[in-house]
Amino acid sequence: MDFSIPNGMCFLRRSIVEPLYYSHIGSPRLAYWKELEGTQFLPEEVLRERQWQSLEKILHYVYHNNPYYRRCFDRAGIQPKDIHSAEDFSRFPILTKQLIRQNANELISDDFCRQDLMQFKTGGSTGTSLVLYITEECSEQRNACARRYDRWTGWEPGEPVGAVWGNPEIPRGMVSKLKEWLLNPMIYLDTMSVSDEAVKRFAHQWRKVKPTLLFGHAHSLYILAEYAERIGIDVINPKGILSTSMMLLPHERQKIEQVFGVKVTDRYGCEEVSLIACECECHNGMHLNIENLYVEFINDDGAKTQPGQMGKIIVTDLMNKAMPFIRYQVEDMGVPSNRKCPCGRGLPLMENVVGRLADFLLRRDGSQVAGVSLIENTLTRIPGIEQMQIIQEALEHFVIKLVVGESFTQSALAGLLAYFKRQFGQESEFEIVYVDSIPPDSSGKYRFSICRLPHG
Repeated sequence: MDFSIPNGMCFLRRSIVEPLYYSHIGSPRLAYWKELEGTQFLPEEVLRERQWQSLEKILHYVYHNNPYYRRCFDRAGIQPKDIHSAEDFSRFPILTKQLIRQNANELISDDFCRQDLMQFKTGGSTGTSLVLYITEECSEQRNACARRYDRWTGWEPGEPVGAVWGNPEIPRGMVSKLKEWLLNPMIYLDTMSVSDEAVKRFAHQWRKVKPTLLFGHAHSLYILAEYAERIGIDVINPKGILSTSMMLLPHERQKIEQVFGVKVTDRYGCEEVSLIACECECHNGMHLNIENLYVEFINDDGAKTQPGQMGKIIVTDLMNKAMPFIRYQVEDMGVPSNRKCPCGRGLPLMENVVGRLADFLLRRDGSQVAGVSLIENTLTRIPGIEQMQIIQEALEHFVIKLVVGESFTQSALAGLLAYFKRQFGQESEFEIVYVDSIPPDSSGKYRFSICRLPHG
């Protein structure tokens, strides 16, 4: 069967096929999406008031219906009626991955049976995965939010997507393929197996299907751009590019935009609470998803960080009553903002995500340095380094994996080691391991740095 895209099919998908399909299965996804399309332009103070009302509702709900949170309230000596401000809310204990694993059963609210919920696992990039539960309604709310963000790239519903992803779920069988073609046609480049031939096949599919959105892990998009430039592929020409799941480095953004000729829209989220923030068409910071989440930025002592200062990201999911996440530490670091975006949306901004806590490397004095910053400061300045990964095995022992080109010299190596010794001390040891490639992890994501030491 020929799955190429005839003219007018995209319009038919979003105007006729999609509405009929979601009506037939009783899905509220399109209704949620249309509501979000309108609320994004409400004034920030209106959105903040709605957000606080949603927070009060979820706190009241978990106090009366969730064993774990009822105990948290009692131990903190407060009740939902005592929380009237962000300062009051900061007294509520933080939820961590370890606490989730230890209290998995009690985190399921009384109104729900586990077997009736949607179950999924996180990727476990920090060492251990989590088993999570949500309702179908919550899943559709998340899907609706993703669609709104997707449109910020210039893509429209019904238009095909080219995905650069690890272990993609490719439809099997004619019925599944037909369903995908009718609703959301996609082509894939599997990041678990990237080669010249794989990229050429992806380009051939692109020419045939004509996607308008290029979507994928940030570093995977960069690798595709490098392949396309080297091989001389010029048929991958999307209307928009959506980067997600990893930090997008400045030099990677520059290369992707140079090769494909359009701006990259950077999006941030995690599997536990879904989408947290996204750039709009102005590329002026990342709009926080405050209709569905309550997001905090805090210091090590728990105090709120000021705009422009890096802090731990703490998220409360306002939608998921089945397995609520209240003040969940996502183990990422980010920078809040008080700037206003010229796009006119009332959704507040965060400046950027600095990195995962587990990807921060430790110095002897207790200070931390973002591994992604080390990569950026060396990869772009020392000639011949094509790919690099830093692994901190002990406080003063590091393994540096390098993929190098012909221009990498002993002088370049000496400069690299001198830079790292300035960062971590002259007594630190750096083991250089030359490799042909640095593969992604089991989820298809690339990790620039890995810290084996516990973080405080």
